[in-house]
Amino acid sequence: MPGSPPALSRTPPERHAARAAGSSPSRARHSLPGAFRREDLDAYAQPRVARSLLDLATAVIPYLGLSVAMYFSLRVSYLLVLLLAIPASGFLVRTFILFHDCSHGSLLPWRKANVWLGAFLGLFVYSPFLRWRHDHAIHHATSGDLERRGGGDVRTLTVAEYNALAPRAQLGYRLFRNPLVMFGIGPIAALLIGPRLVAKDARPRMRRSVIWTNVALALVVGALCWAVGPLQFLLVQAPTLMLAGSAGIWLFYVQHQFEDVYWEDTENWSYADAALRGSSYLKLPKVLQFFSGNIGLHHVHHLNARIPNYNLQRAHDDNPVFHSVPTLTLRDGMRSVRLKLYDEEGRRMVTFAQARASAPAPLPAP
Repeated sequence: MPGSPPALSRTPPERHAARAAGSSPSRARHSLPGAFRREDLDAYAQPRVARSLLDLATAVIPYLGLSVAMYFSLRVSYLLVLLLAIPASGFLVRTFILFHDCSHGSLLPWRKANVWLGAFLGLFVYSPFLRWRHDHAIHHATSGDLERRGGGDVRTLTVAEYNALAPRAQLGYRLFRNPLVMFGIGPIAALLIGPRLVAKDARPRMRRSVIWTNVALALVVGALCWAVGPLQFLLVQAPTLMLAGSAGIWLFYVQHQFEDVYWEDTENWSYADAALRGSSYLKLPKVLQFFSGNIGLHHVHHLNARIPNYNLQRAHDDNPVFHSVPTLTLRDGMRSVRLKLYDEEGRRMVTFAQARASAPAPLPAP
């Protein structure tokens, strides 16, 4: 992956409080096997225009076709609309993966073409391309670094940080990590509200990205509401966006929130380890692998983000360095939703119940 990680300092305030009780143990830095170099993946990081166009044809066109069918189905049965929303949401997730590939410059061989196509696909997923690309680059540069959490990742506290919180703050964290909130309200916040807002300290380029995307979306949504009616637009778009948003959040969540996930302090953090030990290989059934654009091969993607989605499987299969990475099944991914906190002593993600069980007993009164 080109470029070096930006120098960020995002240590959560809770971490400073937790450190008052003691420091975390020192850990050894790991690196790639001596016979393997990241440059060995460059051969897979070559987009093929015909293959990329096929990806677009098997994502955007079916999504649009199903969306039109859903509008016509309103005259028949809303149950039929909801049934059609299931495959439509799958194709919208696939469209998002292509948007994601454009942000890494991996879908097309030309930089500007990736930018323009990404901006266009951003209208389907309600996201300003340049701002999203910036935030996602921070995620890649800081994934697995305990000191630089907070950039494009799911908020995760250590056990010590959580215990140092006031009861009201603990409740807020528990609510945030509740599946009903994360996968129910999360899509609304992640797709519809958050991307519409411009930070006060945003650079002009990021500000323009958000504003012009908002303007374009207002025109598109306004035209559709005029053509089919605002209620009809909501009845068709809402279930598709909610299903696709929930699936997208879950995919992102489980790739970095499994039991033996890698977290380190900045001093001991390694980019390669963050990719190979902090990103899972989510082995999905083939149909789900298709809809998710191979994003389950997240360990390959994090080691070299310039590899197009359609080359990830081949890169994994060809290189033994990927054959011992953390592997999750669909069932494992579902179970990982229970994990809420990182235990620095045990070096694993734990549930709230496990964190309570491992808490030291209070000292007896004198």
